[in-house]
Amino acid sequence: MAAVRRRPPTQSLVSALQHLDLISAAAPPKQAPRAAYDTELLDAFMGYLSTFFHHSPMRRVTMPGPPRVLRSAVGRRYLHAYARPSRTSLSSTASTGDLCDRFRSHSLTTDRSSKRKFHNYFVTHLPSSSLHPDSHHKLPRSASVPHKQGPGAAPAAVPPNMPGRDLTVVRIPLRSAKHHFGAFVSRGQRNYNEDTNQAGTISMPSFAKRAPMSLVRRQSRSLTENTTANSSFGDPQIFYFGVFDGHGGTECSEFLRDELHGYIEQAALDFGLPSSLQHQGTSLDTSLSNPTETSGSAPRSSRDALDRVDMKSPEQVQHQLNVPATKGNAVVQEASHEPPPDGDDPVPAAADEAKAEELETKLLGEYRNTVGGYFRRFTCRYFSERAATRARYSGSDAASSMDDNTLKNRLQQQIDETPVTTPVTVESVLTYAFLRADLDFITAQARKPDPDDPHIADYPVNKDEVLGQPHLPPSGHGIGGTARFKGGSTASIALIATPTPAPFWHPAAHSTLLVAHVGDTRVLLCETATGLPRPLTHDHHPSSPTETRRLMRYAESLVTDSFGEERISGLANSRAFGDMQSKRIGVSAEPDIVRVHMEPAEYSFLVLMSDGVSGTLSDQEIVDVIKEAKTPEEGAKHVVEYATEVSKDGDNATCLVVRLGGWERRMEGGLGSLGTKEIRDARRAEALDPRRGRR
Repeated sequence: MAAVRRRPPTQSLVSALQHLDLISAAAPPKQAPRAAYDTELLDAFMGYLSTFFHHSPMRRVTMPGPPRVLRSAVGRRYLHAYARPSRTSLSSTASTGDLCDRFRSHSLTTDRSSKRKFHNYFVTHLPSSSLHPDSHHKLPRSASVPHKQGPGAAPAAVPPNMPGRDLTVVRIPLRSAKHHFGAFVSRGQRNYNEDTNQAGTISMPSFAKRAPMSLVRRQSRSLTENTTANSSFGDPQIFYFGVFDGHGGTECSEFLRDELHGYIEQAALDFGLPSSLQHQGTSLDTSLSNPTETSGSAPRSSRDALDRVDMKSPEQVQHQLNVPATKGNAVVQEASHEPPPDGDDPVPAAADEAKAEELETKLLGEYRNTVGGYFRRFTCRYFSERAATRARYSGSDAASSMDDNTLKNRLQQQIDETPVTTPVTVESVLTYAFLRADLDFITAQARKPDPDDPHIADYPVNKDEVLGQPHLPPSGHGIGGTARFKGGSTASIALIATPTPAPFWHPAAHSTLLVAHVGDTRVLLCETATGLPRPLTHDHHPSSPTETRRLMRYAESLVTDSFGEERISGLANSRAFGDMQSKRIGVSAEPDIVRVHMEPAEYSFLVLMSDGVSGTLSDQEIVDVIKEAKTPEEGAKHVVEYATEVSKDGDNATCLVVRLGGWERRMEGGLGSLGTKEIRDARRAEALDPRRGRR
C-alpha cells in the first residue's frame, strides 16, 4: 500500500489562515523567501494561541472554505475576532502579511499589558559594595536580581539604616528572605495536600494611614541621598499574603492562589480607588521622607523605637492568658477561640461612587438571578444601600409585570428614599473582589459536565445548580478543569501598606494592615509589649451565634456530627468559596474585614494558618513556638511540625510567619514563651502514649 503523502504542517497552517478571511491560495510576497515568511507567520499565530493554553480545553474548530481543521483553545471567540467575514466582504481579499501583523500585535498586547504575572518578590536597595553588608536586616544578597525600574514599577523599599551609601535597586523573592518571611506546609496524615498559599506584592493604590506630621518633611535632593521611582500610583509597595484551605480537591484553592490578587487589583481599578497618601497636585517623593530623619516625639532610629515599647511584666499578663486546661500529662479542655476585637474604622475614599454603585448593583443582580435563595435578599456591609435596593427591586416579580416607565419611576423613587450611608472604602473593593471571584468560579463549574451524574448534566436547564454566563478572571486563564468541581476553599489574606518607602518590618515604620477572611483559616498578631496573641479572624462555623442567625432563615436544619460539630448541608464552614450546591442556603464568600493601624514596633510578627494548625493548637501556643525560633522561616516550620505531631485527625497544616517591627524583642514581653511550656510538654507526652487511640 502506497504511503500517504502529507502536507508539511507549516504549509497547512498557512492555508488554514488564508481560508479564515476567504483568501485564495496566493503566493507570498516575492521579496521574502517562502520558508522564512511561513516561519514568521507560524511564530506569530502560535504566539497568539499560546495565550489561551493555560487550563483551557482543546476544541476542534472547523474553518470556512475547503475542509481544513485546526485545533484551538479559543473556539468561537477566535472566529468572531478574526475569521468571521461579513456578507459585504466576501469578495474582499487580504494579504498574508496583514494577517500576520494582526496576530502579532494582538499577541503582544495580550501578553504584556493585560496579563501581568503575580510579583512574588519585593523591590529594595542593597549596598553595591560588599564592604557594606546589610547586617541589620539580613536581606539575601545571593537571591537578589538587579531591578530596572520603569513606568508602573513600585518604588523600592529604602533601608533606613544605610543613608548616603552607594545602593543598588534589586528585587528579592519574598520566600528567599527567611529573616523576613517564612512558610511551611505539611499534608499531615492525608493522602494529598489541599492547602495553598501566596506571598508577594500587588499593584493597587495605597490604603495606609498618612504618617504623623513629625514624619513629613520636604525631601532635599542631594547627591548623597538615594531616591526611589514612583509607581503608576506613586505609592510604596503593598505586600500581599494569603492562605487557602481547600476541601473536596485543590481546584478552588489553586484558583484563589493564582487569581484572587488579580481580582483585587482589577476591583481597585474599576472602583477608581485613589491613594490615601497623596493630595491632588502632590507626589510621594516630594512629601514623604525616611522615618529615621524625623523630629519631635517620633522615634529617630530602630533602637529608639524598640526602647520606647512599654514592656509588661509576667504578673501583669498572667490573668489574660487563654490556654488549655491540663490534668497531669493530658489536656482536658481546649482553649476557646475568642472573637477578634473590633478593628479601626474604614476610611472613606474619594472614589467614583457612581461607578462603584453600578458595579455593586450588577454583581448583586447576578447573584440574585443565577444563585437565588439566600442571595435574593442579600446585602453587604460595605456595599451601598442603594445598590442593594436597585438589585432587589429591579429583579422582583412585581417589576416584571410593569411597563418600562412605571418601573423606572418606581425604582427612582425607591432609590431617592434610600439614604447614602455607606461610602466607598478599600473594604468595599475587597468585598467586591471576593464575591466576584466566587461567582466566576461557581458559574464556570455549573456549565461543566457533572462527573457523578452525566444524565443530569445533559439537561439544558438544571434547576438544582447554578447557571450563568462564564466570566474569565483578570488573567484571562480558564477556571478549573474539564469536569465540574463541587468542592470549595476557605481563605484569609493580609495586605500591609506603609506611608513611606521604608519597609514595614523596620521598627520605626508605621504601617496599616488589612485582613479579609472567609471560613476557618486564622490570622494572628503577636503584641510586643505583652507577648499575647491578638486574633484578627473568627471561624465561620454554623455553631457561631452570628452565623446561626444568618443561616436559619434558609437552612432547613443544622446537623450535629459524631464529633459534636454542627454542620450545614454537610459542610463545617458557613462561608467559603465554591461549594456551589450550598450557595442558595447561605454559604457565601462575603469576607469579614479588619483594619489595624500598627505603630512602630507595636507588634512582633503576623501569623496566617490553616485549620490544621488552629484547630489543634491554641493561639498562645502558636505565638510561643514562634518566639523561640531564630527566623520566621524556622518559626513556621516549628509550628507545623508541632501541630502535626500532636494532631489527632492529621489534617493538612500550613503556616505563614511575617516579621514586623518588634521582632527583636518578641521574647521580652509578659511571660515570653514560658506561658505554654507545660502545655506543650503535656501534648507531646500524650501524643507518644500508645494507649491514646483507645481512649
